[in-house]
Order: sequence, then structure tokens, then C-alpha cells
Amino acid sequence: MSIIYKNLTTVKDPLMYLKPIDHHNIKNGSIVRIKTREGIRTGQVLSVSHEIVVIQVIEGTFGIGVGTTETEITFLDDIFQIGVSREMIGRRFNGMGLPIDGGDPILPEEMRNINGEPINPVRRAYPKDVIQTGISLFDGLNTLIRGQKLPIFTGQGLPHNRLIAQIVNNAKVRTNEPFVTIFCGIGILAESALYFQQKFEERGKTRLISFINLASDPTIERLIVPQIALTTAEFLAFKHDMHVLIVLSDMTSYAEALREVSNIKGEIPARKGFPGYMYSDLASIYERAGRIRGKKGSITQIPVVTMPNDDISHPIPDLTGYITEGQIVLSREFHQKGIFPPIYPLASLSRLMKDAIGEGSTREDHGDIASQLYAAYNKFLQVKELESIIGSDSLTLIDKKYLKFGELFETYFANQGETERTFEETLNIAWNILSPLGMGELTRIKKDFIKKYFVKRR
Repeated sequence: MSIIYKNLTTVKDPLMYLKPIDHHNIKNGSIVRIKTREGIRTGQVLSVSHEIVVIQVIEGTFGIGVGTTETEITFLDDIFQIGVSREMIGRRFNGMGLPIDGGDPILPEEMRNINGEPINPVRRAYPKDVIQTGISLFDGLNTLIRGQKLPIFTGQGLPHNRLIAQIVNNAKVRTNEPFVTIFCGIGILAESALYFQQKFEERGKTRLISFINLASDPTIERLIVPQIALTTAEFLAFKHDMHVLIVLSDMTSYAEALREVSNIKGEIPARKGFPGYMYSDLASIYERAGRIRGKKGSITQIPVVTMPNDDISHPIPDLTGYITEGQIVLSREFHQKGIFPPIYPLASLSRLMKDAIGEGSTREDHGDIASQLYAAYNKFLQVKELESIIGSDSLTLIDKKYLKFGELFETYFANQGETERTFEETLNIAWNILSPLGMGELTRIKKDFIKKYFVKRR
């Protein structure tokens, strides 16, 4: 049954406040229809108490007056739902899930609550099997696993948009199972949206769904668009057994929208003005990734987080790191050297990598090679620091070999540009750049692997 109100108490864009009537059963999350002289708007109930009901208005509150009966507010029994369908694959949508590509409206196969259904922890299956991104610093050292949530931590001015486009275009599973990519733009610039559209169209990406919320769109929409994108992912993964990779960019815009709405509501702020519930709010998004026992599909997340002032201890990347399973950190130093993608290996980590790589998945030597690359690059940085103190003439022969390795690592392994590499190509390049060190320095690689792979590339 619909409930109609005509008297508002307060309006603070994008929120409206009104005093409820005791016997009316208004629920959190209920859809609200707001009728004004200018037309119909849509809202959602944010909170309910005996004293006040708080409503977020999607289109904003401009023109809505207080103390007038011209504004009619109708509380519907419905919760916020979106129609989902396999026809969405290959289409572009706005932040409310409406088509913006000039195509026909989507005929939904079913309607779904955008808040999703929590996955019972007992039914969760451990993430396994790899996703190939085509990027050596990802695939070789920080392998992405189906069902994982692996964020990218970046900074202002770093080429994360270019990296995102490359991942979306190149990502694939190493089996014949159905695979779909979802790109969710949260508060992105119109220029960035156009860049992504051009990059995706250049590669003829047909197994892609795009949801675009622009920086000029209503703030509230930033809180809704990731929920819509994830609801679509859950439908494809757990209803139709597809493997879905969803890229969320930028979660910093989401968190700032959360702070803005919280401040308008007058809630007590926590760290840097963000609400105290931001951790649980972010978790409600990130934890929608995963696999379910008995289901063939999976949802893998790559949230992109722009770190204010490159501060990894800022609340947004800090809380994200607690919830997710590793991180990919972009380096300003690598970017200044002209290395693309500028992924800094020693700050990056995929916590689920070790259980999914190796024989039968990537290649038998993968784990040992990754460990040796980390150790060798760390040694290179130590020698580099030593060289700045005592000079190159005082370095030992083995120290100079590590300097050579570091140069090869950054030039050939890290700086691959926009070329796509298979796992095998990545591992072969790794063997080639490790060879100048000599067999005696490869202490983290089994002798059988050295005999099989190193000798052939001397």
C-alpha cells in the first residue's frame, strides 16, 4: 500500500526530511516518488525514526519547497530494484542503469534488489583459477584469481585510466568458460568516459557492460551505480554461470559521496570527516566478490582507489586494504622514468596468488620465478643505494650483475607498454633477465627448473 505525505520539514540537497505518522510502516530502502510542479522525481529512504524520515532524492532537491502542499511524497512498497538480462552484455548504461548507447530498452529477465543477497560464509568457495590480464607485473608477480578482490592504489596524475582500459580489453580466462567484463565508472570526468569508450571500441570489446556515472551527475548516483553494477554481475555469475570481472573506478569518489551525504545528515564524523560506518559500507561492496559452492560462475573485483596526496594510510585505501586480498600500487617514480604500467613490485601483493598458480594452471616454475624476481629486485635496490655512497668502482662483480638485472627488469619486464603477453611469455622474459645473475644466485628456484628453463636461454 502506498503512503502519501504533503508536508516537508526540511530540505538539504540532496536530502529531504519529514515527520512520520506513527502507524505508517515506512521502511529503510523504500522507494519514494516525489511529485512537483516540474515533474516526477525518485528517492529512497535512508533512515527512519519516530521523529524523522530522511529521504535521498536522486535528481536533487532543487525547486522542492518546504511548507507547501504542492509537493506530494509517495512511499511505495518497493525497494530499489533493477531489471537485469543477458541482453545487457555489449551495452552502455548511466549511473541509474538506463541505456545511453542509443540502443533499445533492455527487456529484463528478472528484477533484483540492488543491495544484493549476502553470501553465506559457509557457502563461499575458496577463490581459484587465474585470470590473465596480459600484463607481466600483474600476471607474473601479482596474479589475479577468480573470485578475488584486488584493488589498484593510484595517485592523481598517474596513468590508471590507461591501465584500466588495458586490463578491461585484455583480461581473459584460460578456459573455454563464458567470461564477461563490467566497467563501472564512479564520478569520472566526461573526458575520461569518452577515453574509455574509444579504447573499448577500438578493440571491439563485445563481452563488456559499461555503467557510467559522471562527475556532473547527482552525488547520490555515485552511491547507487556500484550496487547496480554488482547486481548485474551477480545475475550473470550465479544465475548464468559466467565468470565476471568488474572494475570499479574510482572508489575514492564513492567514499567522498558517502562523506558528503553523511555530513548533510548531521552524523558525527570519524577520520578525516568520513562516517564511522565507512568500513562496513565499503565491505558491503567488496564482499560481493567471490565464488559460491555448487555454482560455476565467479565475481572478481578490481576496485581503483586514488590515494589523496599519495597517502596509502588515508582512510579510503587503508580500510580498502583491510577488506581486500592484496593491492596493486602504482609508482610515481616508475611513471617519471617512463615505465608503463608503473606498478611498483615491492609494494604490490596478491594474497591468493600462491594457491592458484603452478603446474596445471600457469606453469610449474611460476611460483619460484616470482619469488626470485622479488628477491633480485630488492637486492638491486640495495646495491643501487650502496653505489650512491661508495661509487660504482667499489662494487663487487656480483653487485654489478644485480645492477644489470635491475636495468633489464625495468626496461623489458616492467615497461611493456600496451602490448599483451601470455603467462608463458611473461615467464620466459623473467628467465631471460635473470640469466645475467648466473645459476649460483638463483637460490629461490628449484634445480630441476633451472636445468629445464635456464640452460636453454643462456
